[in-house]
Amino acid sequence: MSPIFDYLFGQYADYSTLDITLEIVAVIFGLLSVICSKQNNILVYPTGLISTSIFVYLLLKWGLLGDMMINAYYFIMSLYGWYIWTRKVDADHYTPITRTTRKENGISVIIFISTLVFVFTVYQVFDKWNSWTAYVDTITTAIFFVGMWLMAKRKVENWIYWIIGDLISVPLYFYKGFTFTSFQYFIFTILAVYGYNAWKKNTDKSLQMS
Repeated sequence: MSPIFDYLFGQYADYSTLDITLEIVAVIFGLLSVICSKQNNILVYPTGLISTSIFVYLLLKWGLLGDMMINAYYFIMSLYGWYIWTRKVDADHYTPITRTTRKENGISVIIFISTLVFVFTVYQVFDKWNSWTAYVDTITTAIFFVGMWLMAKRKVENWIYWIIGDLISVPLYFYKGFTFTSFQYFIFTILAVYGYNAWKKNTDKSLQMS
């Protein structure tokens, strides 16, 4: 094998074929979920549920508690978001894409701080402060918790949190030895930029028509 291939995928030598296959499947459905979200398509949630459920299993098996909690939260919020996106605000319209209000920004701050405290407590209980990555995990978990909540509420600003969290996750997952997942977050970052622009245009168009 070439040195580049070994550098990128050498860590998978000790993984079972099943685990590698499951990670690839989870990555594919994760990418489909973000693409659907960018397109404002309700399929963001069923595809996301498949991806997150697989990652919960794998990350728990690999002992990555913080990452597992993120995906478990994604799973729960996907169910909530699925309900919000299909809820009609009147006889003809579903929940629209909107900007965050001052109240929602305040709730976002509360979610962020509460997540930091929660993850810190969990890591203390399970003695997971054994690497600098644990501290980064704590921050990215809080960022993604807010992003997922805002996406479920169909808020444009959710993409800003995804962009920040994804940029941090690309080198983080590569360092942890999960190349496929790292590639996934790299593509997530690009899609999140396009998603932000698409949702912003949607709200701008709605304001012009109102």
